Amino acid sequence: MAGTKVSDYILQRLREWDVDHVFAYAGDGINGLLAAWGRADNEPKFVQARHEEMAAFQAVGYAKFSGKVGVCAATSGPGAIHLLNGLYDAKLDHVPVVALVGQTNRSAMGGSYQQEVDLASLFKDVASDFCETATVPEQLPNLIDRAFRTAYARRTVTAIILPGDVQELEYSPPTHAFKMVPSSLGLGRYAPVPADEDLQRAADVLNAGEKVAVLIGQGARGAREEVERLADVLGAGVAKALLGKDALPDDLPYVTGSIGLLGTRPSYELMQGCDTLLMIGSSFPYTQFLPELDQARAVQIDIDPHMIGLRYPNEVNLVGDARETLRRLLPKLHRKQDRAWREEIEKNVARWWEVMQRRAAVSADPVNPEYVVHALDGKLPDDVILAADSGSAANWYARHLRLRGRMRGSLSGTLATMGPGVPYAIGAKFAHPDRPAIALVGDGAMQMNGMMEMVTAAKYYREWSDPRLIVAVLNNGDLNQVTWEMRAMSGAPQFEESQHIPDLPYADIARHIGLDGVRVEKPKQVEAAWDRALAADRPFVIDFRTDPAVPPIPPHASLDQIEAAATAILKGDSDRGSMVKQGLKAKVQEMLPGSRHRDDRPGAGKHDSTEENK
Repeated sequence: MAGTKVSDYILQRLREWDVDHVFAYAGDGINGLLAAWGRADNEPKFVQARHEEMAAFQAVGYAKFSGKVGVCAATSGPGAIHLLNGLYDAKLDHVPVVALVGQTNRSAMGGSYQQEVDLASLFKDVASDFCETATVPEQLPNLIDRAFRTAYARRTVTAIILPGDVQELEYSPPTHAFKMVPSSLGLGRYAPVPADEDLQRAADVLNAGEKVAVLIGQGARGAREEVERLADVLGAGVAKALLGKDALPDDLPYVTGSIGLLGTRPSYELMQGCDTLLMIGSSFPYTQFLPELDQARAVQIDIDPHMIGLRYPNEVNLVGDARETLRRLLPKLHRKQDRAWREEIEKNVARWWEVMQRRAAVSADPVNPEYVVHALDGKLPDDVILAADSGSAANWYARHLRLRGRMRGSLSGTLATMGPGVPYAIGAKFAHPDRPAIALVGDGAMQMNGMMEMVTAAKYYREWSDPRLIVAVLNNGDLNQVTWEMRAMSGAPQFEESQHIPDLPYADIARHIGLDGVRVEKPKQVEAAWDRALAADRPFVIDFRTDPAVPPIPPHASLDQIEAAATAILKGDSDRGSMVKQGLKAKVQEMLPGSRHRDDRPGAGKHDSTEENK
């Protein structure tokens, strides 16, 4: 390999690992790599984000929606630091990402040199499974191979630190010599399964139960058929952690939807009423939304022994791949003849969707955000990829959108960071350029970083066979989730200095950078805006002017939370009038009797006759 520099070899090894995109931002700490990209005709493709944090989020989105390792790269010092938030998002959501970061020359290390940061210490937590510095060419290919194998096998973040002068050295492979480490490509496929005696113990617990509840997460995504069969045999209802929202279709009558603070009432009722709990591929953290600790016998299936038995006092812990474990478990289960529990679950689910339709139909000033998202539900393309940002937008994504068939969706589940909605969608477009992507974001996240990443979309969308990337901004002038958390959790009124944010013309800005968009200020404009965006020939921004007084608090809010919100009113919340009105209107929808002949179209019967809503 005479004449091949270390930087050239790194890109070659990435190609051999089937890497086709690297999400990155330039800087002199990776000048060697940048020059190598030029010599390699930009293979793998260098995708230029507007900020290193966005590059990391794009790598996370790419990994989540492709099933492959996401790769990001950044320069030394500030560039490497900027990657961290996106990398922690990957680590906490168990997503495989490899980070390539530049460093000052070896001769300057330890000399308080410009942009010198102790990167090994900086990355030792986020990339705790594998973080190494290349100091001589012979360390490659082992560093790259181990970084990829570890990221894939442990579904985590790994990092390789590349001093600038090492990137420029001539590559020489490890030799057959003392203290040399050869390497090889690839990771064999495997699917661990539990011992037969553990499977039988689990079957005994599940067969004994009369009211079985199932909770699935993203680890069940590859076991859809097996979960459906299990739910049928056991007469169970299935709730979903948000990261597993696309693991099972929402149009199945026994799927209760999301669970937790952003969850649905039938999921809450499922956990309150069950006597047996089966968790599959989820580390859902909020124990208070699971059955009482002495209420249910429990079984858990998880591929990671480090994460099993963590949330509930399980009677049986099955360590194994969800699909293979269920295939071995199913023949041991007995079909439950009494279907009363299943019928109750399905009745609760049907009523819930009526409530959601009625809540979407509630008038607001100027537009109800629940209607915005509910109106999208029936318009979702069959192959859509959805990304939701953290904040009140995540509530409406969790409750109003029914993912069906091939639809995919995700958000920042465990870190719950602001800002990944738009870069996730961009990462999805590079993973699947032939599929439409939609990001639901709040105006806070859009101002934080989403608007500038539309520049990235403008730069690349012509390369996508389907150019549709729709960003829906729920523009209410408020950091709304925190405002409602202050009210419901602390009894504190809105603190306007921290919560109020300026109104920006998001659609106008999109048009100025060569994209398209529209501002929506009346309910009658909502469906037309979605239709126009879904028919667009380029990325499209919809600026929905929504009402901040529509409460995103759980439909199963506790008495303590209701009392806390009332306290906020008494303390003089600046939005107290609208807050009371919208909160009452939302809760009333849950108390109305169901209708046998209700129109099931999104938003049907939604408007009153006031001029404002026409």
